[in-house]
Amino acid sequence: MSDESDQSDESVRAAQPEATRDLPPRLAPRSEVPLTPRSEVPLNARSLRGLAHPVRVRMLGLLREAGPATATTLAHQLGLNTGATSYHLRQLAAHGFVVEDAERGTARERWWRPAHRHTRHAPPAADDDRALGDAYLRAVGLQYAERIQDALDDLPTRPERWRPNLSDFRLRVTPDELEEVLTQVTELIGRYRHDDAAGGDSAPADAEPVVVQVQAFLRPGAPTGDDLGAGNTAGPDQDGDA
Repeated sequence: MSDESDQSDESVRAAQPEATRDLPPRLAPRSEVPLTPRSEVPLNARSLRGLAHPVRVRMLGLLREAGPATATTLAHQLGLNTGATSYHLRQLAAHGFVVEDAERGTARERWWRPAHRHTRHAPPAADDDRALGDAYLRAVGLQYAERIQDALDDLPTRPERWRPNLSDFRLRVTPDELEEVLTQVTELIGRYRHDDAAGGDSAPADAEPVVVQVQAFLRPGAPTGDDLGAGNTAGPDQDGDA
């Protein structure tokens, strides 16, 4: 499965075309980023060291959504100083997540763009990588939680037809069954990724940028079969929304 950061709750206004700079950040159209369709970067032990940080996860997501930016514009969006954003950009570049945009850069200012559209994270192959993988997932989870809060903050300004849908489903499944669920959900979402289509964005004229977040995890605090011992099961399951 993938933990993707190709969306973000901020945008780089200075990198947007003049006609779109007054749009709310999350309504600005995706900048033209010369990437191949569905290009992605798989995470490994080395690359996790460059990404497993909340600021870098947010920064990479911001670049993927809004397009190329400088350390100064990123600092403004993230509430950091330019020294901090420059450092994090160098770390992202060293691990292959961003590259310098030479066409935009000048002698005084360096511009950066994402090197891939998506990030793919698989379970760590070694115990030594588990802490890095966990740190990355925590950073992604924090970004997801912040994005939901931003969407709820936007409610007063959004049309009724675009009100967010927040649902949770409590299941009792095996690991293989959960993988099947997630695979089917991912395939369904993929049918609507118009910006990944060959030849560029093929979305309908009235389409708007939408975020669909997918999270699946063992219910916090619920005992598992390993906790209960062989032959034991947990109590009756209960379905419902939180």
